[in-house]
Amino acid sequence: MKKLINDPADVVSEALRGMEAAHPDHLRVDHENRIVYRKDAPKAGKVGLISGGGSRHEPMHGGFVGLGMLDAACAGEVFTSPVPDQMMAATKAVDAGAGVLHIVKNYTGDVMNFEMAAELAAADAGTEVLSVVTDDDVAVQDSLYTAGRRGVGVTVLLEKIVGAAAEEGRPLQEVADLAKRVNDNGRSMGMALTSCTVPAAGKPTFELAENEMEVGIGIHGEPGRQRLPLAPAKDVAALLVDPVLGDLPYQQGDSVIAFVNGMGGTPLIELYVMYNEVRQLLDRAGITVARSLVGNYITSLEMAGCSVTLLKVDDELVRLWDAPVNTPGLRWGA
Repeated sequence: MKKLINDPADVVSEALRGMEAAHPDHLRVDHENRIVYRKDAPKAGKVGLISGGGSRHEPMHGGFVGLGMLDAACAGEVFTSPVPDQMMAATKAVDAGAGVLHIVKNYTGDVMNFEMAAELAAADAGTEVLSVVTDDDVAVQDSLYTAGRRGVGVTVLLEKIVGAAAEEGRPLQEVADLAKRVNDNGRSMGMALTSCTVPAAGKPTFELAENEMEVGIGIHGEPGRQRLPLAPAKDVAALLVDPVLGDLPYQQGDSVIAFVNGMGGTPLIELYVMYNEVRQLLDRAGITVARSLVGNYITSLEMAGCSVTLLKVDDELVRLWDAPVNTPGLRWGA
C-alpha cells in the first residue's frame, strides 16, 4: 500500500484539518464532531442543507459546502456512515428558522442514522427536518450496503440545483419537492478498472486481472452486474449509457445534464475520451446535452474507472444549475 498518509487511524481528522487550512475564507470545521460548515452558516430565512457519508469519496461531501450548495457536511470514517450525534449537531447548527433538508444517499447506515438525527433534532430543538434519499444507480437493485438502489452521481447534481433554490429563499417543502424531482429524473451507472485500497485494510477490496473490468460497481467497491474483458472506451460507454437510457426511460427530444465522473484513479484525459463517446451516443439517441460536468466528484479512493449520470432537465433546472456556486469542489458565477 502506497499512500500519502501518516497513521491510517488519523486520515479523516488530518484531512479535515487540511481542508479547513486550505479554505479558511469559506469553511469552518467542528473537529470534535467532524462536521464541515459553510463559514456564514446559519443564514437567516434560508433552508439549511445537510449531507454526509463515509469519507474517501472526496470532494463529496465536504467539498460541496459553500455558497449555492450545502450548509454542512458530516464526515464518517472511511466508507462508514456518520453517526446520529454528528448529524443532529449539524442539523441544529444550520437551522436559522426555515427548517433543514437532509440529502441522504441510499445506503442503509446513512438512511438509518439521518432518520435518527432528524428525530433527535426535532425533539431537542424543535427543528423541522425533511429528507430526500437519492437512489439513481441502475446497476443493481440491492447491494452489500443497500436495500434498493444505491445513491451515486445524481447526489452531486441535486446538491447543486437544490442549493441554488435554497439560496433564493424558497420554503422547506418546496426545496424538498424539488430535490425529489431531481432524484426521480436522474439515473447513473459506473464501472471499475481497478479496486481501491482502504488504508486500515492495507490491501485491495477486490481483485481484477489486467484484462478485466467490473461493470456496475458501487462507490465502495461493491461488485456490479458483470465482470467482462477489458474493452475500448466506446464499448464501455455503451455498457453504461444504454442501461441508463432504458431505465427512466429517456426519450428523443429530452434535454439532460451529462455527468462523467472519475472514480479517483482515472486521469482527466481518459474521462474526456469517455465523455466524447457518451456525447455521441446521446446525439444518436436524439437527446440534447444542455449542460455537462466532467471530472472527479464522487471518488472511491484510488479506484480507476468512471460513472455516467444523466439528469433530465427543463428550463428551471438549467437555470438553477447555472446559478452561482462557490465551494472547494465546484465553483462558477460567484
